Amino acid sequence: MPNIKLLQPTSLNEAVSLLSEHSDETKIVSGGTALVIMLRNRLIAPATLLSLGRLQELRSIRHEPGTGLRIGALVTIREAEISPIVREKHAVLAQTFAKVGNIRIRNAATVGGNLTEADYASDPPCVLVALRARVKARSVKGEREIPLTDFFKGFYETVLAPDEILTELIVPDQAPGSRATYLKYVSRSSEDRPCVGMAVVSESESDGSCKDLRLVAGAVSEIPQEIASAETMARGRHLSDSLIEEIAGAYATGIEPLSDLRGSAWYRQQIIRVMARRAMQQMLAGN
Repeated sequence: MPNIKLLQPTSLNEAVSLLSEHSDETKIVSGGTALVIMLRNRLIAPATLLSLGRLQELRSIRHEPGTGLRIGALVTIREAEISPIVREKHAVLAQTFAKVGNIRIRNAATVGGNLTEADYASDPPCVLVALRARVKARSVKGEREIPLTDFFKGFYETVLAPDEILTELIVPDQAPGSRATYLKYVSRSSEDRPCVGMAVVSESESDGSCKDLRLVAGAVSEIPQEIASAETMARGRHLSDSLIEEIAGAYATGIEPLSDLRGSAWYRQQIIRVMARRAMQQMLAGN
């Protein structure tokens, strides 16, 4: 491995300043679980690594009334998984973090790193899209918020500019009576990455009919997939078995899935239908 310069800022201001000077040749290190693999396999060869490890300001988990759950980018997946605040405010998110990799990975990987890696076969992104989460990013030019519905661009690609650092994840509070579920289907016993992930969030009217439905498929394409026209079918109606089957079918036909070692496009199409149906059924059952 060639010699790589390591930068270790001690504040966020210093970090964005250094990144602005070296952005064209620098990779950011947070947890490092994916970056180390890419370096070892010579998939990347940066001149400089910018470590965020000393930025204690990015390690908090808190809840802010009117805003929601705020998770610093350097919080580990394991810390978020076991956080009492995360479990209280968004149990489905804590459950999703618990499905990421294994315990060693979760103790090293960070929430911010998981999102900026933009791995299509990762569990949290589709859940966070369904929850309408957003992230904060900082550069020397200032700070901006980015909805996760607009964050992922393609395989391992986000809308972050080269000089931006993801600093925080914000997950808004759900309306009273909302329900959410995440299901994961693994096709290979030798690994824990999903062939298909399915997240559903539903808000109900007082009469039990559906006010809003958000159903997001992960690991089936370059970015999390949501079919707005299928979600619209549910609004103002009760989620009967026939309606659930209709929505699941619309997802199966509306998504053009990829083929990889976890399953062909045809296979994924069948699993999308099954997982969409199961996710809605389990959400209604409160499981």
